[in-house]
Amino acid sequence: MRPVFAVSGGVSKFAKARPDKTFQAVIKEAYDYAIEDLGIDFPAFTSAVDGSVASYFSDHFSRQLMAGIMAQDYLGLCPKPSHRVEGGGATGGLCLQEAWKSIASGHMDVCVAYGFETMSHVETWKGNEFIALASDVSWDYPVGGFYSGYYAMMVTRHMKEFGTTVEQMAAVSVKNHINAYYNPYAQKRHRYTIQDVRESPMVAWPLTRLDICVMSDGAASVILASEEGLRRLEGAGARIPRPLVRVTGIGRGTDAMRMSDRPHVDYDTFMRDYATESERGSDETRRYYKKLWDHGTRYPGVHSFRAGRTAGNMAYKHAGIHDPLQELDFIELHDAYTSSELQTYEDMGLCRYGEGGSFAVSGKAFMPGLDYGLELPEAPECPVNPSGGLIACGHPVGATGLMQAVFAIWQLQGSVKKHFGDETLQVKNARRGAIHSHAGTGTYVTISILEREE
Repeated sequence: MRPVFAVSGGVSKFAKARPDKTFQAVIKEAYDYAIEDLGIDFPAFTSAVDGSVASYFSDHFSRQLMAGIMAQDYLGLCPKPSHRVEGGGATGGLCLQEAWKSIASGHMDVCVAYGFETMSHVETWKGNEFIALASDVSWDYPVGGFYSGYYAMMVTRHMKEFGTTVEQMAAVSVKNHINAYYNPYAQKRHRYTIQDVRESPMVAWPLTRLDICVMSDGAASVILASEEGLRRLEGAGARIPRPLVRVTGIGRGTDAMRMSDRPHVDYDTFMRDYATESERGSDETRRYYKKLWDHGTRYPGVHSFRAGRTAGNMAYKHAGIHDPLQELDFIELHDAYTSSELQTYEDMGLCRYGEGGSFAVSGKAFMPGLDYGLELPEAPECPVNPSGGLIACGHPVGATGLMQAVFAIWQLQGSVKKHFGDETLQVKNARRGAIHSHAGTGTYVTISILEREE
């Protein structure tokens, strides 16, 4: 397997609507950004590229089948190979990993991953209906299945099981919105308080409007290359940003579409098949989990995303990570809901199951040096969503996982000030980061590890 480098990335401005451009032109905005960051002219770059992967969630929003090939043509990449990937909210994360596989396998030396969504073409209620079609249309959808309701149900169970509070969820919203205040590409750049979050309109108890991401128009693009691809790009005139950023681990997990079909596993099965290496190695943690199971905890139940734990364990093993909280410098995490960020803290092994709420208000996931208006008992250890996440940046579904990759690349290159015009969100001396992309109610999950080459 060959080393794969993420050499450049670009994003469009994420917005509620981009009536100024077609979806092809919004994609090109992100694509051109990635090329310009290499300092290479367009024809030379086009000649150096071997192929691409296109990422978008729904044909319904653009009302255009085969939109990927229209983008391929618009970007000047025909007749090079390309294919489209789709996996709900994890579409962008899958796209990055498919491009990674094209390089790692030796099939390509330079591959472009690009993704988009233009969700403003329909009314919000219609967009929610399209998204709800990503549930079982023969089972959940006919009885009123919609995603805010699903996530409300899941976090309500988490609250009952573990004592999680609405204030802990609101702290996630406060953190991510204040981070995004310093991100010029974010859709929502506001400062909120716990009270603001809780007093915003209720959508599905306990989730308010400020607990939930918004629909967006936007695009993102990442350029991946092998060592030979780096040489080819430099030979064509590219100035590859240093330090190099390498994709050192990828992981994926899946689960049943219908939550009612997800099995419960006993304590021994959990410890054998799902526990992290550090959890299995801790006597105290084994006793903690045994006590949870003895008191009726069922895993994954509806309070945990088994696909997230599976993806994390696979990515960590691939990248040689044993303790993610200590070995990751930041995470860009799929926070379509504040509740899902809190639940994913547990799935990614940043804390134990049942401790996501307390971890959310501990301070460990916050950026150092920012005033969040909260009393945080502990210092930051691993900032989560320093960009502002989906809640504040926006969620043009096919672009989101790639947006995370772009921000991760900039963190590891130490170039946040260059791209944001402000270094507030730069994680100091960032060496290793993770990006996490999540679909449905946890049906597809991807986690990728990116590292700065020393």
